[in-house]
Amino acid sequence: MTMEKPKEAVLISAGASGLGKAMAEAFSQAGYQVWIGDRDSAALATCPDDWQRQVVDVTDETQVSGWVAGLKASLAQNGTRLAAVCANAGIAGPTARVEDVALEDWNACLDVNLGGAFLLAKYTLGLLKAQGNGAVILTSSTAGLFGYPNRAPYCAAKWAVIGLMKTLAMEAGPSGVRANAICPGAVEGPRMEGVLEREAAAKGMTRDQVYHGYASGTSMRSWVEARDIANMAVFLASPAARLVSGQVIAVDGHTENPDPKV
Repeated sequence: MTMEKPKEAVLISAGASGLGKAMAEAFSQAGYQVWIGDRDSAALATCPDDWQRQVVDVTDETQVSGWVAGLKASLAQNGTRLAAVCANAGIAGPTARVEDVALEDWNACLDVNLGGAFLLAKYTLGLLKAQGNGAVILTSSTAGLFGYPNRAPYCAAKWAVIGLMKTLAMEAGPSGVRANAICPGAVEGPRMEGVLEREAAAKGMTRDQVYHGYASGTSMRSWVEARDIANMAVFLASPAARLVSGQVIAVDGHTENPDPKV
């Protein structure tokens, strides 16, 4: 699909690595101005100079509101439209049975995955509504569609992200603003390597057994690459998706039912 390169901006949380960086790269290649926030200053420093970069902890309301205020001022000065907000920040959380999860770890997982998405939406919706268009794209997970043993905090957060998205779609739709959630499956990369190691230890399995268990739970017998998620985000921000809203879109090679071994 060929799209005319717009003079538009995209705001991405956790944009300095992983899925967020893949999204930023895809949007940049499509001609968008890229604004990324991340709490990892070292990772931010490695990103391209033409991306607007800022250290942001998405669980800190003051930092999020300040980041968005800077974006609004710049857009107004340059006459640039905000095409999309990608609420992408997330952490894996603990890998343990419910009875073994510390409340502190539970709260931390929900604060980042759910609270971060809420704050980003809270402070950008006014701008999007005033424009009369734009998209909010939330990163959920297939863990927001199914239950996974030993991942209760993460699953709870990602299910809640979908509920937040459905509400945003209903509230903002009359103003021309769309909201959708992308549900990645198992994405190749460092974060999932940590999950694999912890799950293997918790279940008395090898890392490779857990890895292949994830793949065998999909009809395409495949893990996902970050670029697959990024491509979907660019599509959802584009005019080609102008009537796509309130949708939960899995990019996972089709997970009908998780493999019980995983």
